[in-house]
Amino acid sequence: MFLIAKRIGALLALGALALGHIGCGKDSQSKTKEGGDAVVAVPVEVAPVRHGEGAAFFSGTATLEAEAEAMVVAKVSGVVKEILVEEGGFVRAGQVLAKLDDEKSALQVQQVGANLRKLENDFRRNEELFSKNLISAEVHQRAKFEYESQKAAFDLAKLELDYAAIRAPINGVVAQRLIKVGNMVVTNAPTFKVTSFDPLLAVLYVPEKEIGKLQAGQLASLTVDAIASAEFSGRVERISPVVDPSTGTVKVTVEVRDPTKRLKAGMFGRVNIVYDVHTATLMVPKDALLAEDAESAVFVVQDSLAYRKVVKTGYANATHIEVLEGVKIGDRVVTTGQGSLKDSSKVEVISNQ
Repeated sequence: MFLIAKRIGALLALGALALGHIGCGKDSQSKTKEGGDAVVAVPVEVAPVRHGEGAAFFSGTATLEAEAEAMVVAKVSGVVKEILVEEGGFVRAGQVLAKLDDEKSALQVQQVGANLRKLENDFRRNEELFSKNLISAEVHQRAKFEYESQKAAFDLAKLELDYAAIRAPINGVVAQRLIKVGNMVVTNAPTFKVTSFDPLLAVLYVPEKEIGKLQAGQLASLTVDAIASAEFSGRVERISPVVDPSTGTVKVTVEVRDPTKRLKAGMFGRVNIVYDVHTATLMVPKDALLAEDAESAVFVVQDSLAYRKVVKTGYANATHIEVLEGVKIGDRVVTTGQGSLKDSSKVEVISNQ
């Protein structure tokens, strides 16, 4: 009995040990599965390499100037009787801006006109008498001289009356009103400032080493701080033929037209002049480009893996940049999430642009 009990105890101990090993094996397998290094895919957004147009441009800053600007002066003396325009109003060449008291001028026209009619009648009679040899040539010439002198005086009086109306010399906007009703103005006194905003000019001073790239007629674009969301188009109007020896720069004038009338003289702007264009060239989004250690690179996605490709870049446009080497048409490049990638990283594409 003692031997039997001893054998049974030994068998139970072996069974417990075996169960212990089985339990430990299960725990060990579970830890291996749960604690192993799992590969996590990085979420990214991608966009295809495509054909597009890239441009090279010269950039500079300038303050906008008016192409045409006029200080309107009084041509005769007088008291301001009426003002017909205000600052900010658009006026056309010849439009009356203000009127001076013209009562005296009007009376002078009437007086000189009456004398002119009398002398004209005298001249006509003298001309008839002269044709019949009833008066001398001297008398005829004197009558003609008096008539023509009075006609000139009449034209002058009419001109003085017309000058009582102060008129705009150019099309434009009234930038300043310098007179008030009741003011006494003298001849050549400034009364209004009229500025033409169509076109406006952006004047750049380009280093002489860059001037060979530019020529009249090239397209340009303009942005201003005051209208941050807008871009305005223009073109190179003229290039100075001389270099300023004190600065080593050349004056370049860019003409900018704004049908919306939002641009104003005096605004500070940034100008880009396009001097060369590459068409049907490979383009990638600017967001895809990584600049590292004096080289540029992109991540190209193939079979859920992102491969780092060193690229050579060229011209650009507003959203894309030209790639001369490193990618091919149809490649998908990472535009969002590349900061977390290494070469051959596993990725999950969550958006195709």
